[in-house]
Amino acid sequence: MASRERREALQHKLQQLRDVTNSSSVNKASIIVDASKYIEELKQKVEGLNTELGIGESSTTQIDQLPMVTVKTLEKGFLINVFLEKNCPGMLVSILEAFEELGHDVLDATVSCEDTFQLEAVGGESHENDSIDAQVVKQAVLQAIKNTD
Repeated sequence: MASRERREALQHKLQQLRDVTNSSSVNKASIIVDASKYIEELKQKVEGLNTELGIGESSTTQIDQLPMVTVKTLEKGFLINVFLEKNCPGMLVSILEAFEELGHDVLDATVSCEDTFQLEAVGGESHENDSIDAQVVKQAVLQAIKNTD
């Protein structure tokens, strides 16, 4: 029974692959070869578009180094995740000062700043008991990161 379900699942996935790649092949190997060709075509299209836009490898490296900041509002506070490919001296202090300037307390935090910089923190409501605007918190953190570069 389990092997039959696996076969059916594989058939379903192969059919999905055929649909996505517009393959008319029927056997597994041909479907995979068609998918491989399709992926190469997509790569060439992306390279062509990047060339048209004047985006080279140096700018993709810059994109990789951009901070990833997500803020989620909670019932009484917020959860923030920050990730950067590199760590700069003073970054944690700068981010904590940004929270302080907004009037938010950090209730719990996990930080790693060995090679990369990672922060996950739970912040409390502002001292004025205003509602928390996730976008304002995110912008303040991004500005704090920018100030440490």
